[in-house]
Amino acid sequence: MNRKLLVSIFFFLTFQASSQVVTSTENNGNLILEDIPPIPEAIKNDLRRFQNIRSGSFRGFDSSGKQLYISTRFGNVSQLHLVKNPGGSRNQITYFDEPIGSVSKQPKGDLIAFTMDSGGSENAQIFSLNPLDGSFKLLTDGESRNGGPLWDKTGTKIAYRSNKRNGASNDVWVMSISDPASAEVILESPDGTSWGPIDWSKDNSKVLIQNYISITNSKVYLVNLNTKEKELILGSVNKQSVNSGLSFDKDSTGIFYVTDEFGEFNNLAHKNLFSGEIKVITKDIKWDVAGFTLSSDGARAAFTINENGFSSLYLLDTKTLDYQKVSTIPIGLVGGIEFNEEASMLGLSINTYKSPSDSYTLELKRNPLRYGELIKWTESEVGGLDTSSFVSPKLISYSSFDGLDVPAFVYAKESKDPLPVIIYIHGGPEGQSRPRFSSTFQLWIDQLGAAVITPNVRGSEGYGKTYLGLDNGFNRENSVKDIGALLDWIEEQPNLDSSRVAVYGGSYGGYMVLASAVHYSDRLKAAIDIVGISNFVTFLTNTQDYRRDLRRVEYGDERDPEMRAFLEKISPNNNVEKIFVPMFVAQGENDPRVPVTESEQVVKSLREADKTVWYMNALNEGHGYRKKENRDIYQQAVILFLKEHL
Repeated sequence: MNRKLLVSIFFFLTFQASSQVVTSTENNGNLILEDIPPIPEAIKNDLRRFQNIRSGSFRGFDSSGKQLYISTRFGNVSQLHLVKNPGGSRNQITYFDEPIGSVSKQPKGDLIAFTMDSGGSENAQIFSLNPLDGSFKLLTDGESRNGGPLWDKTGTKIAYRSNKRNGASNDVWVMSISDPASAEVILESPDGTSWGPIDWSKDNSKVLIQNYISITNSKVYLVNLNTKEKELILGSVNKQSVNSGLSFDKDSTGIFYVTDEFGEFNNLAHKNLFSGEIKVITKDIKWDVAGFTLSSDGARAAFTINENGFSSLYLLDTKTLDYQKVSTIPIGLVGGIEFNEEASMLGLSINTYKSPSDSYTLELKRNPLRYGELIKWTESEVGGLDTSSFVSPKLISYSSFDGLDVPAFVYAKESKDPLPVIIYIHGGPEGQSRPRFSSTFQLWIDQLGAAVITPNVRGSEGYGKTYLGLDNGFNRENSVKDIGALLDWIEEQPNLDSSRVAVYGGSYGGYMVLASAVHYSDRLKAAIDIVGISNFVTFLTNTQDYRRDLRRVEYGDERDPEMRAFLEKISPNNNVEKIFVPMFVAQGENDPRVPVTESEQVVKSLREADKTVWYMNALNEGHGYRKKENRDIYQQAVILFLKEHL
């Protein structure tokens, strides 16, 4: 009997046995809604404009190097489209029921390798796509978890990662694109950490392999395809440091990479593989390098910097290692950077608080550091909203319990009366709230008259490796105390109403919501937990095998008795008697990261303690809601919940 049928039977029996749990059938057939009142038509109508946003994210150049592939949504999920000229129509190429994942174009050819999973399971498969006629072919086994398809220089093979061997190990494989049966392992993972291909050497005889152990510990290996021998070339077995490989250089005699070994931040560096000489390129930039791309001729590169949450774009001369900041980039976030084959254009996505991600190209001159016009190719659709009235984020910092300065972005309209507040807590825990376009934030501001604050509590990336490690292990609840300090800061602001505060967060942010409700229920009016961890021990026991060791590095090893006792002590599900704030819990049935059992058990515990809790479970989703039909109802329910309780 499948899980979906069991869930349906369980909730039917629960409804029959208890009048306290009211199961709604007013949904699209894929949602379980418990104790959520019917959504008023007025809320549905008010939200339609905010729920019909379309972005146009850059996904690469076509084989001519003059047209762009983008991802956008016409229907329920994002698909791949081709745009032939700036401002041109979006010509749809793929028509799947699931959103497209990664996209990688064949060198000197037309084919595209892309990934796609089913129902949010994250067991992604790799496909080849002919964009000229829309035909596609499944390349992997249809069952295992695969990702990171990387073409060799001839465009005949791909390297990729897969857990096909045993379901737990992240091995690196190579496959001939014309013969999927040729797939073979070139690196067998010796542990539960993550391994994946970065780049092929110029002669296709070697592959760079990334070994990601944790956000603060990563290494790079070189694998000889003839002997299958691997050589550690970045990082140390006995020392933790960030070493993220980017690409071979022009002649494959060296590599570009990002490292924190020489300072507090993640610097761009180059290592000569023969002499061992290392040159730190961005040592004078006191922020993290966030993105990088190298031209096909190796003469120039581009990289982005995460500067206090905002993006800066730079061009790099790979011969001299000189770089130049691009001054024409709008204030916001830059992603997806990639050169066309001739390196005459750089493609990129730009996202601002007033505009969803749109595709742009930057014209390039012969000199690697010279550039021309920045051209906008797509115009995001914003549902008829006047984005000029959107509230801009203001960067602030506040002092926590131990004197640590915690950065945060505040979105607040001018008002004669104090505004209710929604604290949005990012996941990760090593994530970072950045000043991106958010129809959700603007929706809350417009429909609820609320202010939104997005703190980057200790443990967030972007502020140096010391800050990043402040929440690890037995320091876990210090990050929760940062929310307590934010509540103190709110009390001091005359334009904010400290008696009306809600907390909202997903994944690890969901844990933070639950933990905040445990510690600060007397200071909160509502709490919304999305796919959150309710008990670290059950989470580590039940999360997918291929990611368990990765999470133990961050949260602690539950097999150690002392750590297990600590994790049990701080887990919100063991402290529901301290929660007195109304709770909204949302989950995806197929979530491989934070299993559905994490939400089920905290909902059960809250109900047994006679607490107010609304519960939503999407049977065709995983770690978050990707399908518009589910997101719409979820957002409507959140607004109703906040209207009632905030």
